[in-house]
Amino acid sequence: MILEGRTVLVVGVGPGLGASCARLALRDGANVAVMARNAERLAGAAADLDPTGDRVVACAGDVASQEDCTAAADAAAERFGALHAVVNVAALDTQKGAWHRTTDEDWKLNLTVNVLGAVHVVRAVEPHFVAAGGGSAVLIGSQASMRPVPEFPQSPYGAAKSALLSLARDLAAELGPSGIRVNTVVPSWMWGPNVELYCEWQAGKRGVTVEEVKHEIAQGMALREMPTDSDVAEAVVFLASQRARMITGQTLVVNAGHFFPVA
Repeated sequence: MILEGRTVLVVGVGPGLGASCARLALRDGANVAVMARNAERLAGAAADLDPTGDRVVACAGDVASQEDCTAAADAAAERFGALHAVVNVAALDTQKGAWHRTTDEDWKLNLTVNVLGAVHVVRAVEPHFVAAGGGSAVLIGSQASMRPVPEFPQSPYGAAKSALLSLARDLAAELGPSGIRVNTVVPSWMWGPNVELYCEWQAGKRGVTVEEVKHEIAQGMALREMPTDSDVAEAVVFLASQRARMITGQTLVVNAGHFFPVA
């Protein structure tokens, strides 16, 4: 129960990684506030996480709005007495296409959601972390910040996630004297709703099974197994906890060895 007695705000709670982070934080003893844009879907997710409502509060909002982020952080602290950690999963990753097809609006939207959104989240939680004597911000990155993906060209997204890594390092340096840690977790392919849909699409297109597509992807990983949303969430929960109290400004890649050359 490494989060016993602590409150965690999870921003970007959909059917994938965000829900897994909230679920594991609850498992490890935390009270949890969840935030997402779709109020109706968020209420359903909160009820699934804790049908009693005793340890979960839902705060609908958009990371593009500083007011929404501040309201969520304030609601979490008011409901549970303090706020100790935040996990920012919210991202825009649906815009794909070659460089020459990108527009200024593509770039502005990616930077607004993926970078300025993280700024809004950290700005919202900072006073509560200071009041609590410190805190942990975990930002979710992407391997698109580290290497191009030829089958999915998405330069605005990759550039925005690269900026997020730099932002996390700068925030760690500036907020460290207040006891606030800032780290980034970078997943690769994660077996969850989004990747499952991709594999189903590829299977139908190629006339193979979903398991065959999944197996092919895993062959590019040293462990020959695709991480799940929960595997990534385990790393997030660790960084949010006091077990990681001397870890800040770091990037933790959870990818089953996807960068290593494999036979």
